[in-house]
Amino acid sequence: MTYPTPNVRESGTGPGVVCVHSNASTSSQWRALMDRLSPDFHVFAPDSFGAGQSPAWPRDRVVTLSDEAALLEPVFEAAGSPFSLVGHSYGGAVALMVALARPSRVRAIAVYEPTLFALLDEEHPGHVAASGIRSAVADAVRALEAHDPAAAAQVFIDYWMGPGTWSRIPAARQAPIAASMVNVAGWAHALFSEPTPLRAFRALKVPVLYMVGGKSPASSRGVARLLTSALPHVKVLEFGELGHMGPVTHPELVNDAVADFLSHNAWVRG
Repeated sequence: MTYPTPNVRESGTGPGVVCVHSNASTSSQWRALMDRLSPDFHVFAPDSFGAGQSPAWPRDRVVTLSDEAALLEPVFEAAGSPFSLVGHSYGGAVALMVALARPSRVRAIAVYEPTLFALLDEEHPGHVAASGIRSAVADAVRALEAHDPAAAAQVFIDYWMGPGTWSRIPAARQAPIAASMVNVAGWAHALFSEPTPLRAFRALKVPVLYMVGGKSPASSRGVARLLTSALPHVKVLEFGELGHMGPVTHPELVNDAVADFLSHNAWVRG
């Protein structure tokens, strides 16, 4: 299959690093990290399907995490081999799929709560830890069917960041988030339907920094419990006072951890 070309931000020189953003976000999420890394790394931050200036989410078929990874193949080519990956939430799930499919090309991975919810269902169908996000997605889809994307965004944002968060976001920032909600059912399907079993991650011989928030929902923390037990070369870092959106709410803390990890692994397998 032929994929369109994604939009990408690029800065710096050195070993390649590709940063994959969360859903309801864009590559702009990584501006501060790019500034931090660019003196030592060649950093790429692409827009995923339907985000920023990248192509719209396809309407003629179901999109998978493998499709999201394939969209970014030109970025990986530009980053050189091996390159490192940074991912948050949905972007973290994409980053792990990239590494599984291209293990010889990946140097190191730093992820903040990848949302591979299918692993929870693999452990126990209808897993209680996934009930909150399933309910939030269902409520958001109903809001979209009622032609109320702002209500869909409120459900989604308040689930991940706590009740009342949406109402505190400035109106200028609310608009693009609400517009992105058109993809919420697709995101959920890709994450809950991903067929890769947990055992596959035991073969991923790549250094992984796995970051979690102490105040994150049960769904993403449940995925963390499973993945950190399976990944063979994982360093777990918990930010006790942060939630799932830690890379956005407290970028300085998360970016420091990512920069330190990548610096220590800059020439691994190089």
